[in-house]
Parts: sequence; C-alpha cells; structure tokens
Amino acid sequence: MAKCAICEKAAHFGNAVSHSHRRSNKMWKSNIKSVRVNVNGNSKKMYVCTSCLKSGLVERA
Repeated sequence: MAKCAICEKAAHFGNAVSHSHRRSNKMWKSNIKSVRVNVNGNSKKMYVCTSCLKSGLVERA
C-alpha cells in the first residue's frame, strides 16, 4: 500500500547506527497521501507521494 502509483516510490531499508556503532534495522517510509485524482475525466482515489503532487504530475479532483 505505501507505494506511489505514479513513480512507485516505496519504503527504503538500511541500518540505524548508534553512537557506539551498534547497528539495528531501520526503515524510511516515503510520504504517501491518499488523494482523489482526475484520470481520463473521472475521479479516482490513488496513493501518491508528495513529491509527485508538488511537481504537478497529477491533477487533483
């Protein structure tokens, strides 16, 4: 679900490194919003990242 329908941006995984250099798993979630979007003249609900909304790749309904 947490994936952009336009650019397919999703969560990224890596290591959180503490001050003592101990590593634990970390997940960075992308900023995904549920938005009503105009698609071929019809309004449709999609999950879109905020960078796609800001850049104007989608038109809000």
